[in-house]
Amino acid sequence: MTETASGPARGSRTKGSKATKGLRIERIHTTPGVHPYDEVEWAHRDVVMTNWRDGSINFEQRGVEFPEFWSVNAVNIVTSKYFRGAVGTPQREVSLKQLIDRIVKTYRKAGEDYKYFASPADAEIFEHELAYALLHQIFSFNSPVWFNVGTPQPQQVSACFILAVDDSMESILDWYKEEGMIFKGGSGAGLNLSRIRSSKELLSSGGNASGPVSFMRGADASAGTIKSGGATRRAAKMVILDVDHPDIEDFIETKVKEEEKIRALRDAGFDMDLGGDDITSVQYQNANNSVRVNDAFMKAVEEGGKFGLTSRMTGETIEEVDAKSLFRKMAEAAWACADPGIQYDDTINHWHTCPESGRINGSNPCSEYMHLDNTSCNLASLNLMKFLKDDGKGNQSFDVDRFSKVVELVITAMDISICFADFPTEKIGENTRAFRQLGIGYANLGALLMATGHAYDSDGGRALAGAITSLMTGTSYKRSAELAAVVGPYDGYAKNATPHQRVMKQHADANTAAVRMDDLDNPIWAAATEAWQDVVRLGEKNGFRNAQASVIAPTGTIGLAMSCDTTGLEPDLALVKFKKLVGGGSMQIVNGTVPQALRRLGYQEEQIEAIVAHIAENGNVIDAPGLKPEHYEVFDCAMGERSISAMGHVRMMAAIQPWISGALSKTVNLPETATVEDVEEVYFEAWKMGVKALAIYRDNCKVGQPLSAKKKEQEKTEVTAKTEATIREAVEKVVEYRPVRKRLPKGRPGITTSFTVGGAEGYMTANSYPDDGLGEVFLKMSKQGSTLAGMMDAFSIAVSVGLQYGVPLETYVSKFTNMRFEPAGMTDDPDVRMAQSIVDYIFRRLALDFLPFETRSALGIHSADERQRHLETGSYEPTEEEVDVEGLAQSAPLAQELKAVETPKAEAAAVVPAPQQAHTSAELVEMQLGIQADAPLCFSCGTKMQRAGSCYICEGCGSTSGCS
Repeated sequence: MTETASGPARGSRTKGSKATKGLRIERIHTTPGVHPYDEVEWAHRDVVMTNWRDGSINFEQRGVEFPEFWSVNAVNIVTSKYFRGAVGTPQREVSLKQLIDRIVKTYRKAGEDYKYFASPADAEIFEHELAYALLHQIFSFNSPVWFNVGTPQPQQVSACFILAVDDSMESILDWYKEEGMIFKGGSGAGLNLSRIRSSKELLSSGGNASGPVSFMRGADASAGTIKSGGATRRAAKMVILDVDHPDIEDFIETKVKEEEKIRALRDAGFDMDLGGDDITSVQYQNANNSVRVNDAFMKAVEEGGKFGLTSRMTGETIEEVDAKSLFRKMAEAAWACADPGIQYDDTINHWHTCPESGRINGSNPCSEYMHLDNTSCNLASLNLMKFLKDDGKGNQSFDVDRFSKVVELVITAMDISICFADFPTEKIGENTRAFRQLGIGYANLGALLMATGHAYDSDGGRALAGAITSLMTGTSYKRSAELAAVVGPYDGYAKNATPHQRVMKQHADANTAAVRMDDLDNPIWAAATEAWQDVVRLGEKNGFRNAQASVIAPTGTIGLAMSCDTTGLEPDLALVKFKKLVGGGSMQIVNGTVPQALRRLGYQEEQIEAIVAHIAENGNVIDAPGLKPEHYEVFDCAMGERSISAMGHVRMMAAIQPWISGALSKTVNLPETATVEDVEEVYFEAWKMGVKALAIYRDNCKVGQPLSAKKKEQEKTEVTAKTEATIREAVEKVVEYRPVRKRLPKGRPGITTSFTVGGAEGYMTANSYPDDGLGEVFLKMSKQGSTLAGMMDAFSIAVSVGLQYGVPLETYVSKFTNMRFEPAGMTDDPDVRMAQSIVDYIFRRLALDFLPFETRSALGIHSADERQRHLETGSYEPTEEEVDVEGLAQSAPLAQELKAVETPKAEAAAVVPAPQQAHTSAELVEMQLGIQADAPLCFSCGTKMQRAGSCYICEGCGSTSGCS
């Protein structure tokens, strides 16, 4: 892609000290004399983004200009997230050309100012090639570049920050302030609290220290406040504690205890939903927690030995604990609430290029950036599918040469950005300029593997992923060495030259030892081997411009902006996706990677059509006509009938890690049925395989009772039962009371409601007394004569008899809401978007239809209109101009006038159910499979988010839960 003035950069040799400084840039995609913008067809689009909950418009900008080939989702996200200027003003950007120009022209000017290019012609080629790559979605910078570069505001280019805190009140207060400033800018930060003395140690004044867990409360409250103050995404943060810290058990248990609180408060009627009024009373919810373990601890776990917890002040052992028991507590906590994650300290520091300048103690919130304290990293990710050459007949290859040239282009641009970048604190600015950490990575790995006929969990898939990763990082460090010859090595290189070169040789040795598998990965390994040879040779001669080169980030918003099917190193979510259409509307489509994979595997077009049709109808490949069972694994996804095993995720991480400077943003998903032993296996085997860090997430663990709470819950139930029995006996002794059944008249008002819960359809008929509230309920969920139909009939009769004998409806609502069993998930009811079970939905709907506002509000049940009113006014209470709720107590729904009809039990089947709509691929998966993906609803537009690395991404509007 580039050359030094004295020769080509690919394998270049700077010819002595007389060589002219400056890079010569060769063209990759562009044509001399033709601007990249002139080679594509442009179109004008209207971007109107609505909130599906109430139809309100979240964002609107009409007439924006984008290339014809850009997807609706990508246009919407880039327009709403990255265009600068107030909407409706002349300053507002209206074209992708303006957005790309303000970035690439800034990079070109800085490159010229800091003497990166050999001539103005090279600078122009650099600008055009960078514009082409962004225009064609070949790569993307991280979000802060799109937000800030070329604008009057501070030009912050980094998304990832690592802070430091010492054992002093001044340092702790600085931590709060610095973290807050980073959150304000929409970025995330992480730090290690292990320098703070434990609660088991004394202060100089003689009292006991508070301990790091205590100070975490203040930082958590600060993050929550800044989040609610109007940030575009939540305050993303990572908190780490070393395993030998005396407060490690308290740290491990922080979130487990809080999850017990959430469940108890929700059962008591408080609003504990995401974004609810009362969730803020629960602590430690704004951070990812991770335990930093070392080899000594893991070996003690392996051998069943003791492990010492050491004083922060003296280094002496305060107490010894059983290593296996402590490891078990970590696994139990992660099983119960997904925290803490785990980081492997010795593995991390074994690959550290700058140990003479300090240890690696912390990471960013998603655990992919790991380097010195008080530093930052700017990221960029390549779209791997753009480098797959496919002739449509199953003949495929990876474009090694073009990939290498694009890597060189991107690394050059990323390094230039540090020259003009602004930073949130002076310390971070000084250290980042001194070490110049970069984080090149990629997205769409899962799609690439499937398209090439490789199972995600296969030797061939891991070999291809490893080869691409090795080539990317090897080429990046080669370019870094060439940049060092032009503009000098990073300031800290001289002090760290020996360890930096040692780490380069470790990468090269791992490349040599890697297993080659097939015709796709072999050419990539060969190019990677050549790149690493150049790295070692040029590094010894020139040094390196950058202390770090690569990470694998979540690629949340930028992945959607590049129209990627998969994020980061994640596998595909599902085989059938949700797709928005130009002009409005949507459709579900089978992934385009599926036909490519089938051609690679040797299937004929007629077979491919039949298999694709089967997938479109069933959502999976099981029993697809003509598909060989041995090929099923190629189409395994993160969710669904054939989901990838937890160890399959870990093995992929281990296959990539040896050629990544930092680490990998990855959450290992486990099914709800996974055991604590499964979590222990993941954490232990990841250490054995050389992974640097990971977190686990067991489906539904955020709403299920943690292990430590089960016994308490059982005891609580027994006590409650004994108390109720005692009260009942006392009442019966005082007065003989026998309830009287009040039957409904022959003609009674009624409502029939069709509903869908987690893909299961049903009908509910609720009949009421003409003047006195609900009197009977009928439910139909399946064909007459089936077991489910019989159970629903019996349940309906039991509830109806209870109502007629005077059992208050609110008693049923309080008992049956939040009851959890399958089917569960999304519903087609705008007032009750999520239900934990059919019973949960039924009684929420009945509460909305028949209970007065005050009663159901105390139970935390509100309509969509009331929730919207709360967002706008801070109150759920209706205004005087709206319907009188008191007058409608124990009456029909607000939107429907009741009519006197005979009990329409037999007529319920004639009601046509309302169509269920998906707004994202995650919701579509739930509709097809009848399962619930444990992901939050988007704060911006209300749609179900999907996991992206360690974070969540909204496919509807591009908002993230903390990643770029």
